[in-house]
Amino acid sequence: MMNKDRVLITGIMNGDERILTSFYKDNILYVQKYILHNHGNMEDVEDIFQDALVILYQKLRSSVTEIRGSLKTYFYGICKNLWRNRLRRSQKFVSNEHNLHQITIETNDSLFIDIEKQEREQLYRKYFQKLSSNNKRLLGLFFDGKSIKEVSKITGYSEGYTRKKKTTVKQQLFRMIEKDPIYTELRAVS
Repeated sequence: MMNKDRVLITGIMNGDERILTSFYKDNILYVQKYILHNHGNMEDVEDIFQDALVILYQKLRSSVTEIRGSLKTYFYGICKNLWRNRLRRSQKFVSNEHNLHQITIETNDSLFIDIEKQEREQLYRKYFQKLSSNNKRLLGLFFDGKSIKEVSKITGYSEGYTRKKKTTVKQQLFRMIEKDPIYTELRAVS
């Protein structure tokens, strides 16, 4: 991690007004460009920036988070995830006589949603659905808490083959997930 990032992190964690002002000035244009380009307005920019700053603060305080890239990239990833999630929550598509109409729905922004967890689950589900039906069934049995012995009886496979097949299917699933650009973004902000 760069020395500048360490100074910023310390300043953010201590609530140093000078550091926070500098951080805002250095990063607001990137966030603004992204949000305005993706159906937002200046009020959205300010809201997302503030929410992302709170999340960044919480993550830094948790001491579980390790920032692998620059602080700027990490923060920008948080902002993008927050905005994409807000867009998803605030829009509903309904079908009316073979036409798709977009209806904006007011959402309660006071509720805080764990963005990363939701994004990871969506990414996982997307690629889980791409597995063959046999592979989905096999992993589903394990997710239901079945043992190797129980799964092998249900599937008709030997216990050794069941164990090997489970490992192979999980590896296949993770390889698909790792190729998705969203996975890269999620890794940047985790």
